[in-house]
Amino acid sequence: MRLVFAAICLAVFLSGCASSGDWSSDTPTRPNPKSSKAARVNLKNQSVSKLYAPSDNLWLRIRDGFQMEPMNTPLEIEQVRWLAARPDYVHRSMERSSRYLFYIIQEVNARNMPTEIALLPFVESAFVTNVKSSAKAVGLWQFMPATGKDFRLTQNVFRDERRDVIQSTDAALDYLQRLNNQFGSWELALAAYNWGAGNITKAQKRNAAAGLPVDYESLTLPRETRNYVPKLMAYRQIVLDPQAYGIVLPELENHPYFVAIDVGSDIDVALVIKLAEIPADEFQNLNPSFNKPVILSNANQQILLPFAHAEIFQANLKQYNKPLSSWTAVQISKTESVDQAAKTLGVDVDTLREINGIPKGMRIRAGSTVLIPKTSRRPGDVSISMAENASLSLERPQPPPVKCPKPVKGAKPVKCTPSNSGKTAEKGGSKGNSSGKNAVSQHKSASTGLAKSAKNASSATSGSKGGVSKSQ
Repeated sequence: MRLVFAAICLAVFLSGCASSGDWSSDTPTRPNPKSSKAARVNLKNQSVSKLYAPSDNLWLRIRDGFQMEPMNTPLEIEQVRWLAARPDYVHRSMERSSRYLFYIIQEVNARNMPTEIALLPFVESAFVTNVKSSAKAVGLWQFMPATGKDFRLTQNVFRDERRDVIQSTDAALDYLQRLNNQFGSWELALAAYNWGAGNITKAQKRNAAAGLPVDYESLTLPRETRNYVPKLMAYRQIVLDPQAYGIVLPELENHPYFVAIDVGSDIDVALVIKLAEIPADEFQNLNPSFNKPVILSNANQQILLPFAHAEIFQANLKQYNKPLSSWTAVQISKTESVDQAAKTLGVDVDTLREINGIPKGMRIRAGSTVLIPKTSRRPGDVSISMAENASLSLERPQPPPVKCPKPVKGAKPVKCTPSNSGKTAEKGGSKGNSSGKNAVSQHKSASTGLAKSAKNASSATSGSKGGVSKSQ
């Protein structure tokens, strides 16, 4: 059954409004606290082509907001030299940032934070949205699973909001503000973002006990954390005076790159790409949080599209008269094999295994949520409960009992032992999947060195999944 987007007055959120120099707006936003905080614009009544900015150069706006003092230490100089020796790498990461920097700068300015903070994803992820560290930190801001849970970033079968551009940016800035309030300096806040607030507190206590200062430069820190702030300050220096280092910054216009569109009905990712007339990799770059081929209305989701494509999407959607979604979800009532579950649900076993990422030989545990094709028996959208709490838990089947041969009279007895029983494996990242430790203190940066990020960055530009090492 088709629930028409156009009938609900397609509400569009732009990451900016041309009404004033600070891009503020008095227009109310959605009551949902997890919604975009950007200004509300209706494409039926307004044209994004009419928007303008107080300046046509985003780099100027960034420089104007710098507040942190240069360190001018050997470590900072070393990091600047490293970047200056790799202009192609710097240019690629700067180009990738063009999709996100305007929105991040807008949020940083709204909080009166130094605009150096907007450069932090260069250090964390090189602005590669699908990067994943060995310690399972993901996204532009490299949130660990427990830290993401602490900041209410949903991690389940359908989406991982640690990758969501809007949600993760909001959470990262909340986190950094909390750390700055706790430690009283942005240098210490950044070090705590990398190493954990608990570790910084312990380092300060050790210095205080020894009669030493407790500022950032006086603390004994791991190598990664010691290099972390100098890396950020190196990017600051490059942005401030690129010509001095032989680097040409890409042109970044000071206006919104994307539009955030409310999802009023479940809709297939493939259909959004088709109706928006957008390359699949561009869609993924803006919407990396979606884990499945369907976007759920009951998850309070938004689709990010370049604003020209948002207008195309709206126009094509009005003409579209077929079902918007071909997928729904069900909960498995008892633990069973994929073959058994497929037979029970009346779906193709290969489709069930592939769409849910279930390896061969694994059983689906009771209570798990699986995605299946919509049928006349199950035509509706995915429920709110499933959209918010879906998890997929798998286990290996119990091996058959070992049959011991009967002892032969006079022969040496044969030792007969059963094989190991099946082990349970979790998939899909259910929301309760976190340790009991303080999530904030667990946060560690995925940047163990710009060299490792550079190695991953070139493959990431083609949309393939990369990885950034994380030291423990």
